Amino acid sequence: MTILYNSSLQKATFFLTGFQGLEDLHGWISIPFCFIYLIVIIGNLTILHVIRADVTLHEPMYYFLAMLALTDLGLCLSTLPTVLGIFWFDAREIGIPACFTQLFFIHTLSLVESSVLLSMSIDRYVAICHPLHYSTVLTPARIVKMGLVSVLRSALLILPLPFLLKRFQYCRSHVLAHAYCLHLEIMKLACSSIIVNHIYGLFVVACTVGIDSLLIFLSYALILRTVLSIASRLERLRALNTCVSHMCAVLLFYIPMIGLSLVHRFGEHLPHMVHLLMSYVYLLVPPLMNPIVYSIKTKQIRQRIAKKFEIIKSIRCFQ
Repeated sequence: MTILYNSSLQKATFFLTGFQGLEDLHGWISIPFCFIYLIVIIGNLTILHVIRADVTLHEPMYYFLAMLALTDLGLCLSTLPTVLGIFWFDAREIGIPACFTQLFFIHTLSLVESSVLLSMSIDRYVAICHPLHYSTVLTPARIVKMGLVSVLRSALLILPLPFLLKRFQYCRSHVLAHAYCLHLEIMKLACSSIIVNHIYGLFVVACTVGIDSLLIFLSYALILRTVLSIASRLERLRALNTCVSHMCAVLLFYIPMIGLSLVHRFGEHLPHMVHLLMSYVYLLVPPLMNPIVYSIKTKQIRQRIAKKFEIIKSIRCFQ
């Protein structure tokens, strides 16, 4: 596959890839992907609607959950057009502006998710270790500031990436290995040295995911110390139970990320299908599972959703 390149306009077209060798089955493969995207959209919109509609859920824990649902929804919508475009219409071509825009949103929202998970761990730390100061520490104004800082930090750190990629000329194969654009993959297509991109990419990961994961671990170490000091076994279990949903969300985010990193670093001998599936797991599993986990493990959310279904059922009975 050759690049469509115009030196005067400095424009290029990359070619996205679905499941290589299974192009004839793309129509069937699109069915589970459509199902996943549908569940992600409905699940996260349901979480947002329940939190918005119920005044009793207007608390810090649920505000952070709403941020997580918004982030997951955005991440899902960032990949949906190109993934389904390939499966349905074999729309493989993507221009540099569209590719870099998609890259910006995918990486920014991934970092925002890491920041939101850190904010949620701070929420649990304050609620369990300093319960008397919970309402004064996590005020609505402070929660908004935490959300804005998460978005601004992520966006400002990712913003240089498209410009770093734009300075390259691309003279190698321009077929991307995935159905969406990623920084690591695009920079490997450049003709010149990519050392600056490598160093800056590592810097971004260290400043965001690296620091966030350490602080999340520290917050849970402090939470565990506080919980173990509680005399009542029932109170200990009750305190830990409020953290289960968040711990699941953290594992759903970091385990696929670590797995994908290990596959990229040490899995050159592995089939391309393994790399492809791991990338889809990393981008789709957290947005898919987070609303399910919180709907099952958080009593208040579960009750409100059940109540909504009861109302809908009763309305249908009267029709």
